[in-house]
Amino acid sequence: MKLALDRRTFLIAAAVVLVAVLVLFVARSGPLASMRVTVAPVARADLAPLLFGIGVVEARRSYLVGPTTAGRVRYVAVDVGDVVKAGQLLAEMDPVDLDQRIAATNAAARRAQNAVDTAAAQLTDSAARREVAAANARRYEELGRKGFVSSSVTEGKAQEMNSASAQFAAAEAALAGARQDVARLDAERAGTQQQRSNLRLLAPADGVVTARDAEPGSTVVAGQAVVRLVAADSLWLKMRLDQHRSAGLQVGLPAEIVLRSRPGEVLSGKVARIEMLSDSVTEERIAQVTFDTSPKNVSIGEMSEITLHPPGVKQALAVPGAALRMHEGKTGVWVLRDDKPGFVPVKVGTSGADGRVQILDGLKEGDVVIVHSESEITADARIKVVSSLTGS
Repeated sequence: MKLALDRRTFLIAAAVVLVAVLVLFVARSGPLASMRVTVAPVARADLAPLLFGIGVVEARRSYLVGPTTAGRVRYVAVDVGDVVKAGQLLAEMDPVDLDQRIAATNAAARRAQNAVDTAAAQLTDSAARREVAAANARRYEELGRKGFVSSSVTEGKAQEMNSASAQFAAAEAALAGARQDVARLDAERAGTQQQRSNLRLLAPADGVVTARDAEPGSTVVAGQAVVRLVAADSLWLKMRLDQHRSAGLQVGLPAEIVLRSRPGEVLSGKVARIEMLSDSVTEERIAQVTFDTSPKNVSIGEMSEITLHPPGVKQALAVPGAALRMHEGKTGVWVLRDDKPGFVPVKVGTSGADGRVQILDGLKEGDVVIVHSESEITADARIKVVSSLTGS
């Protein structure tokens, strides 16, 4: 009898423990359990924002030096890495028959000049003949009026004067034509000589040779580069920043630059230009960052890490960035009031390097916002505030 009673007592005690465990499980993990959250007050703080991006070393001024007409490369005078000065010979194209054409044009120009001299002499002779004919015509006209010579003789002298005048006009025209031939040939000679000089590929500015794209004997077309060079003092970085985190980007911002080849060295610089065109595929904004002092032995195309320092905000109303949520298409935070959560849309401003975000509208100092939660928050959720979600 006593054994049966002890067994019954044990079963009752076991059932009570099982029910207690079940109730505890439902209270802590079931649908009636409270959602554990961490909270933070809305407070004022000094925000020091940072913008971070990846940059590539580029040259602001690069030059592709090549011929203006198709031709064959005669020789290349420089190699990759050579430092050149403005006006220095880089390469030369084969002139083919340009030298012979220049010689022929020079000969034609000398012949045209001889024709000018001949026409000038003929003009002088025609002028003298016209003056003699005019004097004879005037004298015979006077004699004819006095009856000393017949009218036919007077008319003949007048005709001689007209003929001499026509010959003078012809000589003038011949001289003008000869001079025009000289001018035409001079222009042709200058153009041919310019073509000849264009075959000498000269450095347009001081720089460093970065590529030698053609070798002697190879044929290139007009505009094709034979030698490439960059201005060594024009290096800058093409920086890309996430569009969502580019607020505060402006020209003149100080920058800290860390090149991949120099991980322990921080170089100073500043934003020189912000491109109007962004990359719509990667959703990035593009800016150009210059070095305060151009470093030596930097390779074009080298990657770098760039940190910008926009102006900070003093005593801004701020919340942790993790508190921002999207709810029904609006950006806001869950505010805890009387142990009940309520969603409040907010307008945000600057983000600090410590993860806090400036609140421009929607909250007041002292409000308590939910930072982290075990699951998605709803307006009717039961809330339990804890110091951390990790652990029990």
